[in-house]
Amino acid sequence: MNKSISIAAIGAGAWGRNLVKTLDQLGVLRVVAESAVGLRTPLQAAYPHLEMVDDALALLQRDDIDAVTIATPAPTHHALARAFLLAGKDVFVEKPMTLTSAEAADLVQVAEENQRILMVGHLLLYKPAIAFIRDFLADGRLGRVFTLHQERAKHGKARAVENALWSLGVHDVAALLHLAGSTPSRVSASGHAGLRPEMEDDVYLHLGFEDGRMAHLHSSWLWPEDRRRLTIIGSQGMLVYDEKAESITHFRKTIDAELMNVDLGSDVVFQGDSAFQPLAAELTDFIECVQTRRTPRSDGRQAVAVVQVLEQAFPFSPS
Repeated sequence: MNKSISIAAIGAGAWGRNLVKTLDQLGVLRVVAESAVGLRTPLQAAYPHLEMVDDALALLQRDDIDAVTIATPAPTHHALARAFLLAGKDVFVEKPMTLTSAEAADLVQVAEENQRILMVGHLLLYKPAIAFIRDFLADGRLGRVFTLHQERAKHGKARAVENALWSLGVHDVAALLHLAGSTPSRVSASGHAGLRPEMEDDVYLHLGFEDGRMAHLHSSWLWPEDRRRLTIIGSQGMLVYDEKAESITHFRKTIDAELMNVDLGSDVVFQGDSAFQPLAAELTDFIECVQTRRTPRSDGRQAVAVVQVLEQAFPFSPS
């Protein structure tokens, strides 16, 4: 790292507290902005060495702040990120970056015009397993990839503003596009709204690519089991990433030209380190990008493609 920097964390809710903790451990956090006194007071007790403010906009003209992280409700992301980019700050914004592709494209334009770093919290891209899978596919070890199947379902927290895809599936869409190496030419989706009218608790997303590959994602907060799994089917085998176990298994199963089943067994080809912290890796990337001015792995343009998929599936409409 080339120089020390100072970061302000905006938002200290459930996920924002994780950003505060990690940034403090990395030694770059200076200020926390949180309007809710019920959240701010315990943070002040836990981090007495940090400055606490109740108004994020008061940080816009602070020369002692190089960058900000934004972990506020999704409808506020565009306005906050835009204001700080225009003020000359580098910005890390949690997913989803914005709620429309027009807003996402606007942030990219503002960042580029002002030569600012714009990074989005697509956490899965910082897991070693995803890098392993991308290399595995690039090496041709599955042959021609036919389909990718992603599951993220649990008995989880229902949302009143974002449906299950917008709430749970953003990381998965980012990972699917990263592994595919291209944007889809076809997007379709279906969902069921059981708890609230017009707020889907259970969603199936389908992506089609020009080369014939298909990708599918099931997102649900109304499910009996915690399922976090990616299955990839190819012409020469199958790959299963169990995110809970951080393991990847290669199944040497195929169907040959005579339509006969072939099963040559399976092997665990990757076992992740349980101590690895993807959030620390993600924020370290942001810090290094601020210091060196290189482009983040999950930059604004990559996030625009993700928002475009979400928007095509379920255009966001506040209830």
